[in-house]
Amino acid sequence: MSTAVASQPSFDVAPALRIVGAQARATLLGYWRMPTFVIFSMALPVMFFLFFGLPYAHQTLPDGTSIGALIMGNLGAYAVSSILVFNVGIGRAQARGQKIDLLQRAMPLPGWVVIAADTIGAMVLALISLVVLFLFAAVAGGIHLSAEDWVTLSVRSLLGALPLLGLGLAIGYGSGPNAAPAVANLIYLPMSFASGIFIPLSSMPDFLQKLAPYLPTYHYAQVVQHGLAPSTAESLGTAILWLVVWGVILFAIAIQLYRADVARKFS
Repeated sequence: MSTAVASQPSFDVAPALRIVGAQARATLLGYWRMPTFVIFSMALPVMFFLFFGLPYAHQTLPDGTSIGALIMGNLGAYAVSSILVFNVGIGRAQARGQKIDLLQRAMPLPGWVVIAADTIGAMVLALISLVVLFLFAAVAGGIHLSAEDWVTLSVRSLLGALPLLGLGLAIGYGSGPNAAPAVANLIYLPMSFASGIFIPLSSMPDFLQKLAPYLPTYHYAQVVQHGLAPSTAESLGTAILWLVVWGVILFAIAIQLYRADVARKFS
């Protein structure tokens, strides 16, 4: 006597890249529907250059470094890193607070896809912010770089900020929606000031000058400044190595906080 074996139903799963692309498109669409937020992200670095860069745009240091270009590079670093820390960090915390992660889990949508889409959206927004800042600095401040230098500066500004994405994710999964903005400001802004992004380190108190080389934002600024200044405080290789170390540390913290959040909600 033969028995019929019921076949298990099969389900088609979309390719991972297609899922990431769709989620990234949704993230960018969300930015498009919040124009005030996007405009603010782009306008703040331009406003800072207007106040702090234009008065020194045509001045040079004794070694020939253009002060205007250096300020522009530093503010470009601020533009990119702040988007990765604030947009991704606060955005993740708010999504958790609104239970969007629960909805995505029920769909089901893998957690890594959401993080990848957030990263893509933030990088696109950061690139737009860089272009707007560079155009303003070139037109209003007369900052002139070769086409290769413009591209190199943009690549260094975007890739050098990736370790700070780990900081944003750590804030997003380690704090609630109400606390995340305060936590991000209390961590990121002091680090940026202490790293010489807004004010030259030579103008800082001695203890901050000694602290700066241990901060990820300091080495990020060093990476960005290479190519804009004949000499910097540390070599490009040393700055990149420090960023890699900080990236490992920050992403390790973010992963632990993410796992703790998932275990608390779904275990």
